[in-house]
Amino acid sequence: QAVVDFERLSEHAAAFQGHDVGFCCLGTTRAKAGVDGFVRVDRDYIAQAAELARAGGCKHFVLQSSQGANQHSRFLYLRVKGEVENLVQAVGFDRCTILRPAVLLCKRQESRPAEWMAQQFLGVVARVFPTAYSVPVETVARAMVASVLQPGDGKVEVLENRAIHELGKA
Repeated sequence: QAVVDFERLSEHAAAFQGHDVGFCCLGTTRAKAGVDGFVRVDRDYIAQAAELARAGGCKHFVLQSSQGANQHSRFLYLRVKGEVENLVQAVGFDRCTILRPAVLLCKRQESRPAEWMAQQFLGVVARVFPTAYSVPVETVARAMVASVLQPGDGKVEVLENRAIHELGKA
């Protein structure tokens, strides 16, 4: 485990050396970081980390993105997620797995009242439609690991919410 300064990530290239697989769940919110900070964390830091990982010998990169990611979206969040997916794919890993979970169900230490309300509602909906609108973070983590342990369906594999649920049970 290595602590890095993302503002000077290139100075930490050694931390990215010698790994076969890279996992990335990095992200922030616009409310917490502002528009520029959100773009810097959710796109720029991830793209730079992917480049360093590839240069360090990483063969398989696993990225947690978001349901609805689309570089052409009018919504900043979805547009940035789509842009970073494209940037990571362009790095040229032997294999790239992108997970696009719906609303993440988790307990947070920070207060996000709107997200808390959505999670309460979606937690109830999940009992009827378990794979439609949400996914527990533990399921996403298990799916990320499982994606590495089984053969892929090609150079780039995109797993939507239902597939994350299925793989997360494996």
